[in-house]
Amino acid sequence: MLHWVVALGLGLLGAADGASRWVHPMAQPLSLDRHGPFVELADGALATLDAQGIRISRDDGKTWSEATPVCKGINPQEPASYYLLRTERGTLVVVYLNFTDWRFAWNIQKNEPLETCKLEVWAVRSTDGGKTWVDNQRLLGGYNANFFGLIQTRTGRIVVPLEHLANDPGRLVACSFFSDDEGKSWKRSNWVDLGGHGDHDGAMEPTLAELADGRLLMFIRTSLGRFWQAVSEDGGRYWRIIQPTALDASNAPGYLLRLRSGRLVLVWNRLNPEGRQWPKTTNPRATEVPCSWHREELSIALSEDDGRTWTQPLVLARQPGGQLSYPYVFERRPGQLWVLVGFAFRRDWKDPVPLRVAIDEQALVRELKAK
Repeated sequence: MLHWVVALGLGLLGAADGASRWVHPMAQPLSLDRHGPFVELADGALATLDAQGIRISRDDGKTWSEATPVCKGINPQEPASYYLLRTERGTLVVVYLNFTDWRFAWNIQKNEPLETCKLEVWAVRSTDGGKTWVDNQRLLGGYNANFFGLIQTRTGRIVVPLEHLANDPGRLVACSFFSDDEGKSWKRSNWVDLGGHGDHDGAMEPTLAELADGRLLMFIRTSLGRFWQAVSEDGGRYWRIIQPTALDASNAPGYLLRLRSGRLVLVWNRLNPEGRQWPKTTNPRATEVPCSWHREELSIALSEDDGRTWTQPLVLARQPGGQLSYPYVFERRPGQLWVLVGFAFRRDWKDPVPLRVAIDEQALVRELKAK
């Protein structure tokens, strides 16, 4: 995967020994052995997806059914590479990176991707509760990497934010795909291009949410020390309001979600650990400018006004010397948030220590107000 290729050479790891993890006492451990993604079915049961297919749990993920096959190419080892949605009409939709023919190659001398790069985005759907799957189709060819979210808007439109590897210069650009017929057919938006040059530069790993007035808000990972945002006034067809946010961030993704209370929640890695500076790393293959790769702390914030302002961030967890990144947020019940971390390890990828916690929304509000 593109975002594994140079990770260990970009200063992701701190100087601590990585032996101890701190988790905010508000966050309670979940009895789960899966990272997600999850979706709630009509009867309240939980569904998830893995390489073998779709599975169902009726005890909040403690046990799972045998898998019903869905499609080939799903890679559960790569977080933020596929999502599952249940529409208001009951259709199940999966959008996924298809690893069947995955190839990544980079010309180091030219700092450009080779034409042989391939990681396509596909989609498939089920109209009978997951028993059978139809309309398996490619949405986006070439090379595409991680993305964060799959939503249905109040109009019934399905929208997914994606990133795509461009060249001349080599960089990532963002877009959205949308469907107005329950995932049977799809269209692409315009590209959101922030420039940059490198295999971890540009407009990366977007996440999105619908606002109260029906507009869509996209947060975009960058190498520029903060999230940039794009706003669509037509349901993700065009992104025409593009600007930096006030939210500092390292070169790492975040997860944005609209809660049933109407609040927005964001989970991400900040530019610096709380109370200290994180050194910026220079690596021309990765980014055009020096940037922070801080991932030892995971933070959370809320917005009561559709992202115009945000609470002070609250640190959810720390992994000194290791990493807590690529978050996924799922609202299991109104006000009950599940936060699961895709990359959670002590020292390196071979020493994983999962982090999966539940947070009560009202407890979070109280903690944030007390800061």
